Amino acid sequence: MTPREPQDGPPHVADLVADLLAGLSRLVRGEIALARAEAARRLRDAAGALVGIVVAAILGLTALNVLAGAAVAGLVAAGFATVWAGVLVGLALLVVAMVLLAQARARLRPANLALPRSATNLRRDGETLKSMVAQGAAANPHP
Repeated sequence: MTPREPQDGPPHVADLVADLLAGLSRLVRGEIALARAEAARRLRDAAGALVGIVVAAILGLTALNVLAGAAVAGLVAAGFATVWAGVLVGLALLVVAMVLLAQARARLRPANLALPRSATNLRRDGETLKSMVAQGAAANPHP
């Protein structure tokens, strides 16, 4: 944009509209940049949570396959029936896997993925624009 020469007297309506549109354009570009940055951060958080879910699933399966046999054998050697030893070990490892899964899912809640700063700024900017339009209408009433 090119700077305008200073004028004597009140500004013209066209100049006021041009200034309003230029300010609105800068505001929208800034809000879009903020929303993009905030969305990128939330997407990284979501990706991390998804990785956590996959890791929890892999660890749960690995734990059930590798440790279950050894733990069951140890409980059988300690005097438990084979069936009950297997049930006890399976339940213990399942609890660990469920805790990890619950933690990862909590990170994926919609509230954790929202864009609160962008929403607040857009709401505030809309109120400011309404106020500016209302003030402009009051200052330049049409006959």
